[in-house]
Amino acid sequence: MSALSVELLAATTAPPITSAGDTRLAIAALVGIAVIILLITRWKVHAFLALTIGSGVLGAVAGAPLAKTVTSFTTGLGSTVAGVGVLIALGAILGKLLADSGGADQIVDTILARTSERRMPWAMAGIAGLIGLPLFFEVGIVLLIPVVLLVARRGNYSLMRVGIPALAGLSVMHGLVPPHPGPLAAIDSIHADLGTTLALGVLVALPTLAIAGPLFGRVADRWVKVEPPETMTPARASDDLEHRPSFVATVCTMLLPVVLMLAKALVDVIVDDKQSLVFRIFDVVGTPLIALLAAVVLAMFTMGRAAGFSKERISTTVEKSLAPIAGILLIVGAGGGFKQTLIDAGVGNMILDWSDSWNISPLLLAWLIAVLIRVATGSATVATISAAGLVAPLAADMSTTHAALLVLAVGAGSLFFSHVNDAGFWLVKEYFGMDVPQTLKSWSTMETVISVVALGFVLLLSLVL
Repeated sequence: MSALSVELLAATTAPPITSAGDTRLAIAALVGIAVIILLITRWKVHAFLALTIGSGVLGAVAGAPLAKTVTSFTTGLGSTVAGVGVLIALGAILGKLLADSGGADQIVDTILARTSERRMPWAMAGIAGLIGLPLFFEVGIVLLIPVVLLVARRGNYSLMRVGIPALAGLSVMHGLVPPHPGPLAAIDSIHADLGTTLALGVLVALPTLAIAGPLFGRVADRWVKVEPPETMTPARASDDLEHRPSFVATVCTMLLPVVLMLAKALVDVIVDDKQSLVFRIFDVVGTPLIALLAAVVLAMFTMGRAAGFSKERISTTVEKSLAPIAGILLIVGAGGGFKQTLIDAGVGNMILDWSDSWNISPLLLAWLIAVLIRVATGSATVATISAAGLVAPLAADMSTTHAALLVLAVGAGSLFFSHVNDAGFWLVKEYFGMDVPQTLKSWSTMETVISVVALGFVLLLSLVL
């Protein structure tokens, strides 16, 4: 039985941990979230511990026995890690091979060599979007910063004109497109179809990136004038390599999991015979685990061996890729535990009842909840996981496409207005040599544009599909 089946069975057969009234449940949810926010922002507690403690507080205020609260939390944590943990690990391995082999540098250099001055902002957005598919946001920033600064210096470009599109490309992929941890966790919580979410995520991400990247970059360039700092240009991964993987092989390897998952979603729609050979083949190769595993195995040859890596160095690269994601896995898992505690306490059903009486779009409600948690905690991942758990019952009667759009609405809300409580805010500020007001006018505003524009496209798709 799959991890998702186990979670569904647990959710449908396990009794609620409390029968408290709506008022008490609402207070419990608010107190639980407030505790998480205060622990993260005021006392600088790690998000994993904050989510764990917040789950206990939620259960206690809701009047649940401690043993049942613990069971709900551990069940949610286990099922979430089982559902997305391996995918996050495979994505980390693929990203590390891409970075260390010089594949990312090869993509950057090839595209920039063939790009005119007028198209440079669009090229930077495209590079960031492509590299951002398998990489975590922080890794993508470290990888692209040397490129952005060198392009700005050598080509005499405004840092905002080339930097904002690059940041937008990374951020859009991070919030809207699996296999990033946030979207994966939301898909798992809402029980959305990954292939459909991926297809619609790309459909929303592309125009959002165009608007928040190259187009907004022109506006940011008028608001913020900064020179590329001389001291923030780290060495590139491929500087010490004799060989680099080819551009075509690198791009094909990176896009392989995306193609396989989209192909499965397409076959599910157009093939009626579920017993046919074509359906059964794509039903296997298009699953996220197999698609990402195939890409990782292929990358060992098209990237690792092509860069001259020995078997031992490839093994070391894989090993080094897993250590940094331990914290991410724990946060995602604890978020799943908090989500299950919310569901078992009855908070999800309470929100479902309220949304019916308020006559508000579930997509807008999901976005608003994610926005509030994002602004309060500064973490897009925590906002995604918590909001997805709160609105998961809303997807019970939704079609496959609308459940996917609910995931994207949560993801869009999780990107809203990054400010001083977000580590990404300080990372961008230091790398770009800006002060706090300049970072607010450029980076924070760009994140808000991404969030609002993405929501607009999600709502538009909900009317069409």
